[in-house]
Amino acid sequence: MLSAMWPRRHAAPGVSRGETRIGLLLIGVLTGLLILAVLLPLTFIFGRAVLDRQDRFVGLANLWQVLDSPGLMRAAMHSLSLALVVCLLAIPLAFAMAWGLTHARVPCRTLWRQIGLSPLLTPSLLPGISLVYLFGNQGPLKDWMPGGTVYGFWGMVLGELYYTFPYALLILSTAMAAADGRLYEAGRVLGAGPLRRFLTITLPSARYGLASATLVVATLVMTDFGVPILVGGDVDVLAVEAYKQVIGQQNFPRGAVIGLMLLLPALLSFLLEQRLARRQQAALTARAVPYAPVPRPGRDRWVLLFLCAVSAGLLGMLAVGVGASLIRYWPYNLAPTLLHYQFGQSDGGGWAAYGNSLAMAGASALFGTALVFLSAYACEKMTLAPGARAMLRCLAMLPMAVPGLVLGLGYVFFFNHPANPLNGLYGSLALMVVCTIAHFYSTAHLTLATALKQLDREFEAVAASLKVPFWLTMWRVTLPVCLPALVDVARFFFVSAMTTLSALIFLMSPAHSVAAVSIITLDETGDTAAAAAMATLVVLTSAAASLLSIWLERRLAHRTQRWRAG
Repeated sequence: MLSAMWPRRHAAPGVSRGETRIGLLLIGVLTGLLILAVLLPLTFIFGRAVLDRQDRFVGLANLWQVLDSPGLMRAAMHSLSLALVVCLLAIPLAFAMAWGLTHARVPCRTLWRQIGLSPLLTPSLLPGISLVYLFGNQGPLKDWMPGGTVYGFWGMVLGELYYTFPYALLILSTAMAAADGRLYEAGRVLGAGPLRRFLTITLPSARYGLASATLVVATLVMTDFGVPILVGGDVDVLAVEAYKQVIGQQNFPRGAVIGLMLLLPALLSFLLEQRLARRQQAALTARAVPYAPVPRPGRDRWVLLFLCAVSAGLLGMLAVGVGASLIRYWPYNLAPTLLHYQFGQSDGGGWAAYGNSLAMAGASALFGTALVFLSAYACEKMTLAPGARAMLRCLAMLPMAVPGLVLGLGYVFFFNHPANPLNGLYGSLALMVVCTIAHFYSTAHLTLATALKQLDREFEAVAASLKVPFWLTMWRVTLPVCLPALVDVARFFFVSAMTTLSALIFLMSPAHSVAAVSIITLDETGDTAAAAAMATLVVLTSAAASLLSIWLERRLAHRTQRWRAG
């Protein structure tokens, strides 16, 4: 059947019929898995949006009902306003820190960068908990908040600022690290001062990074569930409304419409980012020289002071969340204790939920890395069935444009459908693993595809001329060389699975709760200290996994990358 769909004329010269069939089978299986895990759930969102509760076709009636609902439209405006304000705060701060790390001479750049990226190791719920302890009803800084309470719009702004800052910093620091030193040297020779060089060289060269970071931050804010559910108060946003409609009211049609409303800005952002990327790529030159900043004591002192201030804020938020789990009763009894880690007396799943998160993260890292490597290898190294490989590549990129909350909604509509033979997976840990892998598939695929592109295609050509099957070449040559990248992808899957919430909030069951969902349950029952303890476990686990993977990556690079030195 596969041979009929993709004829043998697509096979590479020297490839046997059996090897062609195995290659086509591999591409077909990978394509089928992505269709099942990504495309069909998204299709069911569109389908559910045009049906009523009795599964009768109603066209755009659900959309008009949502647009005519003052509460939902008010939530949409709150989401847009929140995204706008967070972008106005996060992008300048991240740009300033990225500029300081790349255009100033400050000590310990790697340390400052790691501190700036530290929120990536925390669930989005942790900043909400820290804000409650700092600015809540019993917080020492509660009078600093507009309106005297952290529960509302400005509390969400602070929480989302902490949550999205590292994403903006990562994009902007990467963009500014590629600055062409020749342009700055030419500017100095022509008499342009620091401000003139900044306005005419730095800003134009970073415009793609600025646009990309803005789009990413806005999408993350609009689709985040953790911060609004903890400190949103009476200010509703679309992400929380989607949860209320699907889980609270079982109103699947309206939940599907809200999901499409969240998908639209993410999709538009993705398309715009791709267009900007093509323009930026055309402006690159192979003759560029890395920029090396010259020492300027006055500038460097101010930059160091700014890095200290930002780092103190980031570490302070983390320290408050961790410290809250070690204090007996805030703010009346500050004696140290481990009582809050005894989850057996609390709701939310306790240590069982943490164990489920470990199992889910480990399975996501193992199976996700294997699947992504096979799909990247099929797209970059195989030569048969070009049309099928193009389809596989498109499916691999699709999750990048889909927020986790929307993907989770699609899983509810698709896997919870009574006619679906896979209905038994709903509520299981296995389905949460599948959803996690699908959610973060695109980033992992791009990482391994980049690593594979660095390998000369002559390896496969020589293997084919010697009649060596592609799987032996992949096992003996490609896989060992790509081991450091594989470890990096596995770490990405593991940490993402430990900290993610938006998609899993729709899929968990009481028997299979996970740590991120348990944090919400503990906080809703009033046990905020235990919620902080669970969040601390997630942070420590993510940090330990990152350190272990960095050590392992360096060991593997030392053993398997010696050929690069020659």
